[in-house]
Amino acid sequence: MMQIFVLIVFTILYAPIVLVIISSFFDAGNFTLKWFEDVFQDEKILKAFYNSITLAILSTLFSVILGTASAYAFLRSKMKFESLFYTPIIIPEITEALSLLLFYKFLSFPLGFFSVLLGHIAFNIAFVFVIVKARLSGYEKSIEEVSLTLGANEVQTFFRVTIPIAMPGIVAASLIAFTLSWDNFIKTVFTTGPGFQTLPLLIWSQAARGVVSPSLSALTTLMLLISMILAYFYVRISIKRE
Repeated sequence: MMQIFVLIVFTILYAPIVLVIISSFFDAGNFTLKWFEDVFQDEKILKAFYNSITLAILSTLFSVILGTASAYAFLRSKMKFESLFYTPIIIPEITEALSLLLFYKFLSFPLGFFSVLLGHIAFNIAFVFVIVKARLSGYEKSIEEVSLTLGANEVQTFFRVTIPIAMPGIVAASLIAFTLSWDNFIKTVFTTGPGFQTLPLLIWSQAARGVVSPSLSALTTLMLLISMILAYFYVRISIKRE
């Protein structure tokens, strides 16, 4: 009975996604790839893709650097305000997005690529911190002491000993940060400005106008594919860490 209930729940959750994927491969009942060809020939989509991929890469890079440094500093100094790092994860995303918008307005900060980038970084740092901290808290700190005893300074120890130990966590955190930035909608729509549009915003703008074309389904399928690939690698890395 429980298995049937679980099956029904998953069917309700994923049936709409499956329908979107199927519709992107058919035209009047015939299998086709022309909707995907239309996606790659649309300059507006290609520009939105470039914006999304650039935003995801840069936000991942900066959030991993800052989040890893924060996790390392937290463990070394034994700070007592760890809960502050969980705030972006706990509070509703729309609340954080609105707060960022009001903050930008207060500073008269121009809305566009950089405003969205800063918002994504601020959100992703928390996830990187949690993942990397979990990795670093499980290793013997005596390894660093041995490195220092053998003549390496603190900088050399950090890059040659600590970073390799934390690397599985860093890679996993990078995948999560990239995925969160890649398909983020709420924070992006609140902090973007005229002329800057990502793929989620492009899909939303067309769907809001009732333009639900097979090309839009194909674009959604491609985004789902990228997110699923990243999720798969994250799960594989997490299993190896254990």
